Amino acid sequence: MKGFVFHGPGQSSWEDVPDPAVKEPTDAIVRVDTVTICGTDLHILKGDVPEVRPGTVLGHEAVGEIVEVGGDVRTVRPGDRVLVSCITACGRCRYCREGGYGQCRGGGGWILGHLIDGTQAEYVRVPYADLSVHPLPSTLDSPDAVLLADIFPTAYEVGVLNGRVRPGDTVAVVGAGPIGLAAVATARLFAPERIVVVDLAPSRLDAARSFGADAVALAGESPEQLIADLTDGLGADVAIEAVGVPETFELCTRVVRPGGHVANVGVHGKPATLHLEELWIKNLTLTTGLVDTHSTPTLLRMAAAGRLPTSSLVTHTFPLDAMAEAYDVFARAADTGALKVVLGGPRHDVVAVPAA
Repeated sequence: MKGFVFHGPGQSSWEDVPDPAVKEPTDAIVRVDTVTICGTDLHILKGDVPEVRPGTVLGHEAVGEIVEVGGDVRTVRPGDRVLVSCITACGRCRYCREGGYGQCRGGGGWILGHLIDGTQAEYVRVPYADLSVHPLPSTLDSPDAVLLADIFPTAYEVGVLNGRVRPGDTVAVVGAGPIGLAAVATARLFAPERIVVVDLAPSRLDAARSFGADAVALAGESPEQLIADLTDGLGADVAIEAVGVPETFELCTRVVRPGGHVANVGVHGKPATLHLEELWIKNLTLTTGLVDTHSTPTLLRMAAAGRLPTSSLVTHTFPLDAMAEAYDVFARAADTGALKVVLGGPRHDVVAVPAA
């Protein structure tokens, strides 16, 4: 088969790789129909995630069809159309029993495209399939469904839920990429008074408005002052960091009010300064996190009911074998206007229905 292989920082290619096979009785093999590219994949290509070994197929999000399962798999069978979650869960360790699947100690967690071959290929092996794939309703299109593999549960769990967004809050979202926009969409579920979005790119701020932001600010044009003016000098109740660079994290700590929450979502490749000499007295709660995907079933139901703006995030589509081009477009988002790029498409078999 073909897969998109990481060969070291700045080096990758779409090339022949071995077909996956069932190794454990809890495995499933999925024929990949639709994938997307995550900002974390860009961090890997930059060398920010050193655990990823050269020769690894990248990707941790997909929609596809089950083609083979191990003998212990009970919840899916060949022919089922499924969402492949970015997080794999053994279901037995302490963290999995507590719903903390991202910290799984039984061979799961974030492993696809990280510690084992991932989804940016024609086929993928998914360990612990019973808890790591989700059957999809026929009403949910693949380009919409694939956004629920990572960005929506990540924004919702690590940003909105960790940040404890409540009715009447002022929420500052720093970064209007796909995660930041998904944070805007899911924060609105809690009826905040206002959502303020900060970004470097005017086009992404326009997108933030369309997703429900009440105010926007260019990163270089005094976002701290805007947030102070909107809150009578108090600051944001919740600041969600959705970029992963020191400047955006430090901005979040400056715009949050005393007693507020800073929810870091971004993947950081460099140290950021934590100004405890200023923050110790502010009663702040600072959270970090890898998504657990415990919310995925709920989000799938909401998406199927039309309650999440998934389609609005997809700006570019490509065939599966145009992986290098898709990465280039996604990496140059400031120039291309890319939010989410989706590769592939549904391949449903046509079933003949006999006449009555």
